[in-house]
Amino acid sequence: MEKYLQNPIFNKLSKLADQTHTEVYVIGGFVRDIFLNRNSKDIDILVIGNGIEFAEAAGEMIKSKVSVFKNFGTAMLRYNDLEIEFVGARKESYRSDSRKPIVENGTLEDDQKRRDFTINAMALGLNKNNFGVLIDPFNGIKHLEQKLIRTPLNPEETFSDDPLRMLRAIRFASQLKFTIDQQAIEAIKQNNQRIKIVSAERITDELNKIILSEIPSIGFKYLFDTGLLKHIFPLMHELHGVEIIEGKGHKDNFYHTLQVLDNISEHTTDLWLRWAAILHDIAKPATKRFEKGHGWTFHGHEDKGARMVPKIFASLKLPLNEKMKFVQKLVQLHLRPIVLAQDIVTDSAVRRLLFEAGDDIDSLMMLCFADVTTKNEYKVKKYRKNFELVQQKLKDVEEQDQLRNWQPPISGSDIMEAFGLKEGKEVGMIKNQIREAILEGDIKNSRHEALHFMIEKGKEMGLIPVIPTN
Repeated sequence: MEKYLQNPIFNKLSKLADQTHTEVYVIGGFVRDIFLNRNSKDIDILVIGNGIEFAEAAGEMIKSKVSVFKNFGTAMLRYNDLEIEFVGARKESYRSDSRKPIVENGTLEDDQKRRDFTINAMALGLNKNNFGVLIDPFNGIKHLEQKLIRTPLNPEETFSDDPLRMLRAIRFASQLKFTIDQQAIEAIKQNNQRIKIVSAERITDELNKIILSEIPSIGFKYLFDTGLLKHIFPLMHELHGVEIIEGKGHKDNFYHTLQVLDNISEHTTDLWLRWAAILHDIAKPATKRFEKGHGWTFHGHEDKGARMVPKIFASLKLPLNEKMKFVQKLVQLHLRPIVLAQDIVTDSAVRRLLFEAGDDIDSLMMLCFADVTTKNEYKVKKYRKNFELVQQKLKDVEEQDQLRNWQPPISGSDIMEAFGLKEGKEVGMIKNQIREAILEGDIKNSRHEALHFMIEKGKEMGLIPVIPTN
Protein backbone atom coordinates (compact mmCIF):
# COMPACT_ATOMS: atom_id res chain seq x y z
CA MET A 1 0.00 0.00 0.00
CA GLU A 2 3.02 2.32 0.22
CA LYS A 3 2.64 3.15 -3.48
CA TYR A 4 -0.55 5.05 -2.63
CA LEU A 5 1.33 7.24 -0.17
CA GLN A 6 3.77 8.74 -2.67
CA ASN A 7 2.70 12.34 -2.05
CA PRO A 8 5.50 14.08 -0.07
CA ILE A 9 3.07 15.07 2.68
CA PHE A 10 2.79 11.47 3.90
CA ASN A 11 6.56 11.15 4.33
CA LYS A 12 6.66 14.48 6.18
CA LEU A 13 3.85 13.45 8.52
CA SER A 14 5.54 10.07 9.08
CA LYS A 15 8.79 11.74 10.17
CA LEU A 16 6.90 14.12 12.45
CA ALA A 17 4.98 11.21 13.98
CA ASP A 18 8.19 9.36 14.87
CA GLN A 19 9.92 12.50 16.11
CA THR A 20 7.02 13.23 18.47
CA HIS A 21 6.47 9.56 19.37
CA THR A 22 2.90 9.82 18.11
CA GLU A 23 0.82 7.05 16.53
CA VAL A 24 -0.72 8.42 13.30
CA TYR A 25 -2.94 6.98 10.55
CA VAL A 26 -4.65 7.97 7.32
CA ILE A 27 -8.29 6.93 7.71
CA GLY A 28 -11.68 7.17 6.03
CA GLY A 29 -12.57 8.38 2.54
CA PHE A 30 -9.01 8.71 1.21
CA VAL A 31 -8.33 5.05 1.96
CA ARG A 32 -11.70 3.96 0.58
CA ASP A 33 -11.16 5.89 -2.64
CA ILE A 34 -7.84 4.15 -3.25
CA PHE A 35 -9.74 0.91 -3.78
CA LEU A 36 -12.42 2.63 -5.83
CA ASN A 37 -9.75 4.12 -8.14
CA ARG A 38 -10.95 7.63 -7.34
CA ASN A 39 -8.73 10.63 -6.73
CA SER A 40 -9.30 12.25 -3.36
CA LYS A 41 -8.14 15.72 -2.38
CA ASP A 42 -9.40 15.36 1.20
CA ILE A 43 -7.22 13.48 3.69
CA ASP A 44 -8.27 12.57 7.22
CA ILE A 45 -5.40 12.04 9.64
CA LEU A 46 -6.15 10.15 12.84
CA VAL A 47 -3.86 10.90 15.76
CA ILE A 48 -3.74 8.68 18.84
CA GLY A 49 -3.49 11.58 21.24
CA ASN A 50 -4.01 15.29 20.68
CA GLY A 51 -4.92 15.85 17.04
CA ILE A 52 -4.84 19.64 17.28
CA GLU A 53 -1.32 19.74 18.75
CA PHE A 54 -0.06 17.39 16.03
CA ALA A 55 -1.73 19.53 13.34
CA GLU A 56 -0.07 22.68 14.70
CA ALA A 57 3.31 20.95 14.66
CA ALA A 58 2.63 19.82 11.07
CA GLY A 59 1.68 23.38 10.12
CA GLU A 60 4.98 24.72 11.46
CA MET A 61 6.89 22.00 9.64
CA ILE A 62 5.38 22.70 6.20
CA LYS A 63 4.79 26.41 6.84
CA SER A 64 1.03 26.22 6.38
CA LYS A 65 -1.72 28.03 8.29
CA VAL A 66 -3.70 25.76 10.61
CA SER A 67 -7.41 26.30 11.22
CA VAL A 68 -8.49 24.94 14.61
CA PHE A 69 -12.06 23.91 15.46
CA LYS A 70 -11.93 23.35 19.21
CA ASN A 71 -15.62 22.52 19.55
CA PHE A 72 -15.10 19.54 17.27
CA GLY A 73 -11.57 18.70 18.40
CA THR A 74 -10.26 19.00 14.84
CA ALA A 75 -7.78 21.08 12.89
CA MET A 76 -7.26 21.58 9.18
CA LEU A 77 -4.46 22.75 6.90
CA ARG A 78 -3.77 22.86 3.18
CA TYR A 79 -0.81 21.38 1.37
CA ASN A 80 -0.70 22.25 -2.33
CA ASP A 81 -4.10 21.07 -3.61
CA LEU A 82 -4.82 18.83 -0.64
CA GLU A 83 -7.07 19.60 2.33
CA ILE A 84 -5.87 17.72 5.39
CA GLU A 85 -7.94 17.35 8.55
CA PHE A 86 -6.52 16.11 11.85
CA VAL A 87 -8.50 14.56 14.68
CA GLY A 88 -7.58 12.72 17.83
CA ALA A 89 -8.79 9.13 18.19
CA ARG A 90 -11.96 9.02 20.26
CA LYS A 91 -14.81 6.93 21.47
CA GLU A 92 -18.31 8.31 21.63
CA SER A 93 -21.58 7.84 23.49
CA TYR A 94 -24.93 9.45 22.71
CA ARG A 95 -28.05 10.74 24.45
CA SER A 96 -31.38 9.73 22.91
CA ASP A 97 -32.42 13.32 22.12
CA SER A 98 -29.25 14.47 20.36
CA ARG A 99 -26.84 13.39 17.67
CA LYS A 100 -24.03 15.29 19.41
CA PRO A 101 -21.80 12.70 21.09
CA ILE A 102 -20.14 12.68 24.47
CA VAL A 103 -16.51 12.28 23.42
CA GLU A 104 -13.59 10.66 25.23
CA ASN A 105 -10.05 9.95 24.13
CA GLY A 106 -9.76 6.52 22.55
CA THR A 107 -7.63 4.02 20.70
CA LEU A 108 -7.46 3.27 16.98
CA GLU A 109 -9.91 0.43 17.60
CA ASP A 110 -12.31 2.77 19.44
CA ASP A 111 -12.17 5.24 16.58
CA GLN A 112 -12.73 2.66 13.87
CA LYS A 113 -15.74 1.28 15.78
CA ARG A 114 -17.40 4.72 15.83
CA ARG A 115 -17.09 5.15 12.04
CA ASP A 116 -20.31 5.09 10.04
CA PHE A 117 -19.55 2.29 7.56
CA THR A 118 -16.98 -0.46 7.20
CA ILE A 119 -15.74 1.02 3.91
CA ASN A 120 -14.98 4.27 5.77
CA ALA A 121 -13.28 2.59 8.75
CA MET A 122 -10.12 1.41 6.99
CA ALA A 123 -6.81 2.98 8.00
CA LEU A 124 -3.23 3.08 6.72
CA GLY A 125 -0.33 3.35 9.16
CA LEU A 126 1.97 6.38 8.81
CA ASN A 127 4.66 5.57 11.37
CA LYS A 128 7.95 4.13 10.14
CA ASN A 129 7.21 0.68 11.59
CA ASN A 130 3.80 0.36 9.86
CA PHE A 131 3.99 2.81 6.95
CA GLY A 132 1.35 1.84 4.38
CA VAL A 133 0.04 -1.12 6.40
CA LEU A 134 -3.73 -1.52 6.01
CA ILE A 135 -5.76 -1.92 9.21
CA ASP A 136 -9.21 -3.23 8.21
CA PRO A 137 -10.87 -4.85 11.25
CA PHE A 138 -14.41 -4.79 9.79
CA ASN A 139 -13.71 -6.24 6.30
CA GLY A 140 -14.13 -2.95 4.44
CA ILE A 141 -12.15 -4.32 1.48
CA LYS A 142 -14.47 -7.30 1.19
CA HIS A 143 -17.53 -5.04 1.34
CA LEU A 144 -16.11 -2.79 -1.38
CA GLU A 145 -15.72 -5.87 -3.56
CA GLN A 146 -19.28 -6.91 -2.72
CA LYS A 147 -20.53 -3.35 -3.33
CA LEU A 148 -22.12 -3.43 0.10
CA ILE A 149 -22.87 -0.70 2.66
CA ARG A 150 -22.56 -2.16 6.18
CA THR A 151 -21.96 -0.61 9.60
CA PRO A 152 -18.99 -1.62 11.82
CA LEU A 153 -21.24 -2.15 14.83
CA ASN A 154 -24.86 -3.23 15.17
CA PRO A 155 -26.73 -0.90 12.75
CA GLU A 156 -29.50 -0.32 15.30
CA GLU A 157 -26.91 1.28 17.58
CA THR A 158 -25.15 3.13 14.75
CA PHE A 159 -28.32 4.72 13.35
CA SER A 160 -29.99 5.41 16.68
CA ASP A 161 -26.85 7.18 17.93
CA ASP A 162 -26.50 9.37 14.84
CA PRO A 163 -29.62 9.32 12.61
CA LEU A 164 -27.87 11.30 9.87
CA ARG A 165 -25.98 8.08 9.13
CA MET A 166 -29.20 6.60 7.76
CA LEU A 167 -29.19 9.25 5.03
CA ARG A 168 -25.45 8.85 4.52
CA ALA A 169 -25.93 5.10 3.97
CA ILE A 170 -28.46 5.82 1.25
CA ARG A 171 -26.32 8.60 -0.22
CA PHE A 172 -23.28 6.30 -0.51
CA ALA A 173 -25.43 3.53 -2.00
CA SER A 174 -26.76 6.01 -4.56
CA GLN A 175 -23.39 7.56 -5.43
CA LEU A 176 -21.50 4.25 -5.61
CA LYS A 177 -24.40 2.12 -6.91
CA PHE A 178 -23.94 -0.16 -3.88
CA THR A 179 -26.49 -2.27 -2.01
CA ILE A 180 -27.29 -1.55 1.64
CA ASP A 181 -26.94 -4.57 3.93
CA GLN A 182 -30.38 -5.99 4.77
CA GLN A 183 -29.79 -5.75 8.51
CA ALA A 184 -28.98 -2.07 8.04
CA ILE A 185 -32.15 -1.58 5.98
CA GLU A 186 -34.23 -3.03 8.79
CA ALA A 187 -32.44 -0.80 11.31
CA ILE A 188 -33.24 2.29 9.22
CA LYS A 189 -36.90 1.25 9.08
CA GLN A 190 -36.93 0.88 12.87
CA ASN A 191 -35.23 4.23 13.45
CA ASN A 192 -36.54 6.37 10.57
CA GLN A 193 -38.51 8.68 12.89
CA ARG A 194 -35.23 9.69 14.60
CA ILE A 195 -34.27 11.63 11.49
CA LYS A 196 -36.45 14.40 12.97
CA ILE A 197 -33.65 15.37 15.39
CA VAL A 198 -31.34 16.16 12.44
CA SER A 199 -31.31 19.75 11.13
CA ALA A 200 -32.98 20.51 7.79
CA GLU A 201 -29.66 21.85 6.46
CA ARG A 202 -27.88 18.53 7.09
CA ILE A 203 -30.75 16.54 5.61
CA THR A 204 -30.87 18.66 2.46
CA ASP A 205 -27.10 18.45 2.04
CA GLU A 206 -27.37 14.65 1.86
CA LEU A 207 -30.51 14.86 -0.28
CA ASN A 208 -28.75 17.08 -2.83
CA LYS A 209 -25.88 14.59 -3.04
CA ILE A 210 -28.39 11.82 -3.75
CA ILE A 211 -30.02 13.99 -6.42
CA LEU A 212 -26.60 14.57 -8.02
CA SER A 213 -25.89 10.82 -8.22
CA GLU A 214 -25.56 9.34 -11.68
CA ILE A 215 -28.81 7.38 -11.12
CA PRO A 216 -30.69 9.32 -8.40
CA SER A 217 -33.61 6.87 -8.31
CA ILE A 218 -31.39 4.37 -6.47
CA GLY A 219 -31.33 6.70 -3.48
CA PHE A 220 -34.97 7.74 -3.68
CA LYS A 221 -36.19 4.15 -3.79
CA TYR A 222 -34.20 3.47 -0.61
CA LEU A 223 -35.63 6.63 0.97
CA PHE A 224 -39.15 5.47 0.16
CA ASP A 225 -38.69 1.81 1.10
CA THR A 226 -37.14 2.63 4.48
CA GLY A 227 -39.81 5.20 5.40
CA LEU A 228 -37.36 8.10 5.54
CA LEU A 229 -38.95 9.97 2.65
CA LYS A 230 -42.25 10.53 4.46
CA HIS A 231 -40.32 12.28 7.26
CA ILE A 232 -37.93 14.41 5.20
CA PHE A 233 -40.04 15.14 2.10
CA PRO A 234 -43.68 14.13 2.71
CA LEU A 235 -44.98 15.87 -0.42
CA MET A 236 -42.86 13.63 -2.61
CA HIS A 237 -43.95 10.58 -0.61
CA GLU A 238 -47.58 11.52 -1.36
CA LEU A 239 -46.95 11.07 -5.10
CA HIS A 240 -46.84 7.31 -4.52
CA GLY A 241 -49.78 5.07 -5.22
CA VAL A 242 -52.47 4.35 -7.81
CA GLU A 243 -56.18 4.82 -7.18
CA ILE A 244 -58.71 2.88 -9.27
CA ILE A 245 -62.36 3.88 -9.78
CA GLU A 246 -64.69 2.21 -12.29
CA GLY A 247 -61.74 0.18 -13.52
CA LYS A 248 -59.74 3.29 -14.40
CA GLY A 249 -56.41 4.05 -12.77
CA HIS A 250 -53.60 6.53 -13.32
CA LYS A 251 -49.84 6.12 -13.43
CA ASP A 252 -47.91 6.06 -10.16
CA ASN A 253 -46.61 9.63 -10.09
CA PHE A 254 -43.82 8.76 -7.65
CA TYR A 255 -42.18 6.24 -9.95
CA HIS A 256 -42.93 8.44 -12.96
CA THR A 257 -41.09 11.29 -11.22
CA LEU A 258 -38.10 9.04 -10.53
CA GLN A 259 -37.98 8.05 -14.19
CA VAL A 260 -38.10 11.70 -15.27
CA LEU A 261 -35.29 12.46 -12.79
CA ASP A 262 -33.15 9.62 -14.13
CA ASN A 263 -33.90 10.64 -17.72
CA ILE A 264 -32.82 14.23 -17.16
CA SER A 265 -29.77 13.11 -15.16
CA GLU A 266 -28.47 11.35 -18.27
CA HIS A 267 -28.07 14.76 -19.91
CA THR A 268 -27.23 17.26 -17.17
CA THR A 269 -25.52 17.56 -13.81
CA ASP A 270 -27.42 20.78 -13.07
CA LEU A 271 -28.84 20.36 -9.56
CA TRP A 272 -31.69 22.83 -10.11
CA LEU A 273 -32.83 21.28 -13.37
CA ARG A 274 -32.92 17.96 -11.49
CA TRP A 275 -35.00 19.65 -8.76
CA ALA A 276 -37.39 20.84 -11.48
CA ALA A 277 -37.76 17.21 -12.56
CA ILE A 278 -38.55 16.21 -8.97
CA LEU A 279 -41.15 18.95 -8.52
CA HIS A 280 -42.77 19.10 -11.96
CA ASP A 281 -45.76 16.96 -10.84
CA ILE A 282 -45.59 17.70 -7.12
CA ALA A 283 -49.15 19.13 -7.10
CA LYS A 284 -50.79 16.12 -8.74
CA PRO A 285 -52.04 14.63 -5.44
CA ALA A 286 -53.67 17.97 -4.57
CA THR A 287 -55.32 18.35 -8.00
CA LYS A 288 -56.33 14.75 -8.64
CA ARG A 289 -59.99 14.35 -9.58
CA PHE A 290 -62.05 11.54 -11.08
CA GLU A 291 -64.45 12.58 -13.85
CA LYS A 292 -67.14 10.05 -14.73
CA GLY A 293 -66.90 8.87 -18.29
CA HIS A 294 -63.42 10.35 -18.64
CA GLY A 295 -61.13 9.17 -15.87
CA TRP A 296 -58.49 10.82 -13.76
CA THR A 297 -57.52 14.46 -14.25
CA PHE A 298 -54.88 16.72 -12.69
CA HIS A 299 -56.09 20.06 -14.05
CA GLY A 300 -53.94 23.03 -13.04
CA HIS A 301 -51.23 20.95 -11.37
CA GLU A 302 -48.55 23.03 -13.10
CA ASP A 303 -49.95 26.30 -11.69
CA LYS A 304 -50.47 24.93 -8.19
CA GLY A 305 -47.07 23.21 -8.29
CA ALA A 306 -45.35 26.49 -9.18
CA ARG A 307 -47.07 28.18 -6.23
CA MET A 308 -45.86 25.38 -3.94
CA VAL A 309 -42.20 25.69 -4.92
CA PRO A 310 -41.24 28.63 -2.60
CA LYS A 311 -42.72 26.92 0.46
CA ILE A 312 -40.98 23.63 -0.40
CA PHE A 313 -37.64 25.40 -0.85
CA ALA A 314 -38.10 27.24 2.45
CA SER A 315 -38.94 24.06 4.37
CA LEU A 316 -35.91 22.25 2.95
CA LYS A 317 -33.63 25.26 3.52
CA LEU A 318 -32.91 25.51 -0.19
CA PRO A 319 -31.98 28.94 -1.57
CA LEU A 320 -34.88 31.35 -2.07
CA ASN A 321 -33.18 33.18 -4.92
CA GLU A 322 -32.91 32.87 -8.69
CA LYS A 323 -32.39 29.09 -8.31
CA MET A 324 -35.83 28.77 -6.76
CA LYS A 325 -37.34 31.04 -9.44
CA PHE A 326 -35.76 28.90 -12.16
CA VAL A 327 -37.34 25.74 -10.72
CA GLN A 328 -40.65 27.53 -10.25
CA LYS A 329 -40.65 28.71 -13.87
CA LEU A 330 -39.96 25.21 -15.22
CA VAL A 331 -42.70 23.68 -13.06
CA GLN A 332 -45.11 26.39 -14.30
CA LEU A 333 -44.25 25.89 -17.98
CA HIS A 334 -43.54 22.15 -18.20
CA LEU A 335 -46.82 21.34 -19.99
CA ARG A 336 -46.57 24.13 -22.57
CA PRO A 337 -44.25 22.41 -25.07
CA ILE A 338 -46.32 19.23 -24.69
CA VAL A 339 -49.45 21.15 -25.73
CA LEU A 340 -47.58 22.67 -28.67
CA ALA A 341 -46.39 19.23 -29.72
CA GLN A 342 -49.96 17.92 -29.79
CA ASP A 343 -51.52 20.78 -31.75
CA ILE A 344 -50.71 22.68 -34.90
CA VAL A 345 -47.88 24.93 -33.82
CA THR A 346 -48.62 28.59 -34.46
CA ASP A 347 -45.98 31.29 -34.50
CA SER A 348 -47.86 33.24 -31.84
CA ALA A 349 -47.89 30.25 -29.43
CA VAL A 350 -44.15 29.80 -29.94
CA ARG A 351 -43.53 33.51 -29.40
CA ARG A 352 -45.42 33.37 -26.10
CA LEU A 353 -43.39 30.39 -24.93
CA LEU A 354 -40.12 32.11 -25.87
CA PHE A 355 -41.29 35.27 -24.13
CA GLU A 356 -42.16 33.44 -20.89
CA ALA A 357 -39.25 30.97 -20.82
CA GLY A 358 -36.50 33.37 -21.88
CA ASP A 359 -33.01 31.90 -21.54
CA ASP A 360 -34.46 28.87 -19.77
CA ILE A 361 -36.16 27.55 -22.91
CA ASP A 362 -33.45 24.93 -23.53
CA SER A 363 -33.76 23.64 -19.96
CA LEU A 364 -37.54 23.54 -20.34
CA MET A 365 -37.29 21.47 -23.53
CA MET A 366 -34.84 19.10 -21.80
CA LEU A 367 -37.38 18.61 -19.00
CA CYS A 368 -40.13 17.93 -21.55
CA PHE A 369 -38.08 15.28 -23.33
CA ALA A 370 -37.34 13.67 -19.94
CA ASP A 371 -41.07 13.73 -19.08
CA VAL A 372 -41.78 11.10 -21.77
CA THR A 373 -41.78 7.90 -19.72
CA THR A 374 -44.27 5.71 -21.58
CA LYS A 375 -43.11 2.18 -22.40
CA ASN A 376 -44.98 2.32 -25.73
CA GLU A 377 -42.19 2.73 -28.30
CA TYR A 378 -44.60 4.15 -30.90
CA LYS A 379 -45.70 6.89 -28.50
CA VAL A 380 -42.10 7.64 -27.50
CA LYS A 381 -41.07 8.13 -31.14
CA LYS A 382 -44.17 10.23 -31.83
CA TYR A 383 -43.63 12.51 -28.81
CA ARG A 384 -39.94 12.96 -29.53
CA LYS A 385 -40.58 13.74 -33.19
CA ASN A 386 -43.18 16.33 -32.18
CA PHE A 387 -40.81 17.89 -29.65
CA GLU A 388 -38.11 18.10 -32.32
CA LEU A 389 -40.58 19.98 -34.53
CA VAL A 390 -41.32 22.34 -31.65
CA GLN A 391 -37.60 22.87 -31.06
CA GLN A 392 -37.06 23.73 -34.72
CA LYS A 393 -40.00 26.11 -34.63
CA LEU A 394 -38.58 27.75 -31.50
CA LYS A 395 -35.26 28.20 -33.27
CA ASP A 396 -36.89 29.65 -36.41
CA VAL A 397 -39.12 32.10 -34.53
CA GLU A 398 -36.27 33.17 -32.25
CA GLU A 399 -34.02 33.93 -35.22
CA GLN A 400 -36.84 35.89 -36.85
CA ASP A 401 -38.29 37.78 -33.88
CA GLN A 402 -35.55 37.72 -31.21
CA LEU A 403 -38.01 37.20 -28.37
CA ARG A 404 -35.82 35.33 -25.89
CA ASN A 405 -35.65 37.50 -22.75
CA TRP A 406 -37.75 39.99 -24.67
CA GLN A 407 -38.09 43.54 -23.42
CA PRO A 408 -40.87 45.64 -24.97
CA PRO A 409 -39.50 48.20 -27.49
CA ILE A 410 -41.80 50.79 -25.92
CA SER A 411 -41.62 51.50 -22.18
CA GLY A 412 -44.22 52.93 -19.84
CA SER A 413 -42.18 56.15 -19.73
CA ASP A 414 -42.35 56.41 -23.54
CA ILE A 415 -46.15 56.15 -23.41
CA MET A 416 -46.50 58.72 -20.61
CA GLU A 417 -44.20 61.15 -22.41
CA ALA A 418 -45.97 60.71 -25.77
CA PHE A 419 -49.44 61.39 -24.40
CA GLY A 420 -48.64 63.56 -21.37
CA LEU A 421 -49.97 60.92 -19.00
CA LYS A 422 -49.22 59.99 -15.43
CA GLU A 423 -48.99 56.37 -14.31
CA GLY A 424 -52.38 54.74 -14.64
CA LYS A 425 -54.51 52.13 -16.33
CA GLU A 426 -54.23 53.76 -19.81
CA VAL A 427 -50.44 53.25 -19.78
CA GLY A 428 -50.83 49.62 -18.75
CA MET A 429 -53.51 49.01 -21.40
CA ILE A 430 -51.33 50.37 -24.20
CA LYS A 431 -48.30 48.38 -23.01
CA ASN A 432 -50.35 45.18 -22.98
CA GLN A 433 -51.73 45.88 -26.45
CA ILE A 434 -48.22 46.43 -27.82
CA ARG A 435 -47.03 43.18 -26.25
CA GLU A 436 -50.01 41.23 -27.59
CA ALA A 437 -49.59 42.67 -31.07
CA ILE A 438 -45.93 41.62 -31.18
CA LEU A 439 -46.62 38.14 -29.75
CA GLU A 440 -49.50 37.62 -32.22
CA GLY A 441 -47.29 38.77 -35.11
CA ASP A 442 -49.50 41.76 -35.98
CA ILE A 443 -46.46 44.05 -35.79
CA LYS A 444 -42.73 43.36 -35.82
CA ASN A 445 -40.61 43.46 -32.68
CA SER A 446 -39.20 46.89 -33.57
CA ARG A 447 -39.40 50.32 -31.96
CA HIS A 448 -40.56 51.97 -35.19
CA GLU A 449 -43.61 49.71 -35.67
CA ALA A 450 -44.38 49.72 -31.94
CA LEU A 451 -44.39 53.54 -31.84
CA HIS A 452 -46.79 53.72 -34.77
CA PHE A 453 -49.03 51.11 -33.14
CA MET A 454 -48.91 53.02 -29.84
CA ILE A 455 -50.15 56.24 -31.48
CA GLU A 456 -53.01 54.44 -33.21
CA LYS A 457 -54.13 52.70 -30.03
CA GLY A 458 -53.84 55.94 -28.06
CA LYS A 459 -56.07 57.74 -30.55
CA GLU A 460 -58.64 54.94 -30.32
CA MET A 461 -58.72 55.58 -26.55
CA GLY A 462 -59.22 59.33 -27.12
CA LEU A 463 -55.61 60.25 -26.30
CA ILE A 464 -53.76 62.93 -28.22
CA PRO A 465 -49.96 62.87 -28.64
CA VAL A 466 -48.37 65.92 -27.02
CA ILE A 467 -44.92 65.57 -28.58
CA PRO A 468 -43.64 64.09 -31.84
CA THR A 469 -42.66 60.40 -31.58
CA ASN A 470 -39.75 58.82 -33.39
